[in-house]
This record gives sequence, structure tokens and C-alpha cells, in this order.
Amino acid sequence: MSDFNFEETLLNYESILDEFIEVYPRINIQEITSTKSEKPKKKFLEDLSLFLLDLTESYLKKEKELKQKEFEIHGCQTRTWLVPHFIKNKYSFSADSDALISRGMVNLLADVFSGSTSKEILSFERRDLEDLRLDILLTPGRRNGVHGMLQKIREYAQESN
Repeated sequence: MSDFNFEETLLNYESILDEFIEVYPRINIQEITSTKSEKPKKKFLEDLSLFLLDLTESYLKKEKELKQKEFEIHGCQTRTWLVPHFIKNKYSFSADSDALISRGMVNLLADVFSGSTSKEILSFERRDLEDLRLDILLTPGRRNGVHGMLQKIREYAQESN
């Protein structure tokens, strides 16, 4: 864990999302979000869903004992858990969800923040994730879930601070 580099991890996920957008058929993102036709939006969301499902496959199914009420994230559309592990003054997170896309998102955030100190987590600004362009990739309900995930991570950091 001592070799963890928060910025490098964030850049890694940013490059993964950039790759998704690069590979995605050349439809202007503005067109997807502003068009009255649901067809481009639906295709984009289907492709995003497949992308997040592929990301999710890289994570092992978590044990049921981790799925306790105290670890559940409020604000998610589906039951989602984030379990903190505090080792050598740094956090590591285990995560799971009943829904595959939520599982992918919570594991992405768990990876980003694992290896961070409480101070690093508390100094993190939500706008730091704007470079990942989650606002255009996720529905409002899923964005609320991401907000709940970030809030839960901050709560854990505040408890040990």
C-alpha cells in the first residue's frame, strides 16, 4: 500500500473512460444529452452499461458477511456496500452491490481511494472527479449513487480523523 499514488490511479481510470469515449461511435456528447430523440441516448447508455459490466467482471464477488447494514450506502438505487479497512494509517476498501453497474462504480471509487490517508480523503474535492466526465456517462439516479458513495468514504475518513 505504501506505493499507492492517488493521482496515478485517478489518471488510470480517466484514461479508461477516455478510451471508452474514443471507441464510442462518433456521436457528439452534446447531441446525446440534448437531443429529443431517445435513440442515441439509449445506444450510448447501453454501450456504457456494457463498459461498466466489463469493468465489474474484474472484481471478485464479496462475501455475504460484508453486506451489513452499517456498510450500506444511502442514496444508491440498489443495495450497495462499502467496507473500510484501516491499515498502517491508510484506507483500503472492499465494495459490492446487488446491481452490476453500481458494483462497477463503487469498486472504481474503492480503488481510487484505497491507499489514501484520512487527510487525503478529506482534502479530495468532488469536482476532482469532473475530469472523468461521470456527469455525461451516468443517469441522474446513478450520479446520486456516486454522491452517496463519496459521502460514505468521507464519513469513514472523518471517523478516524
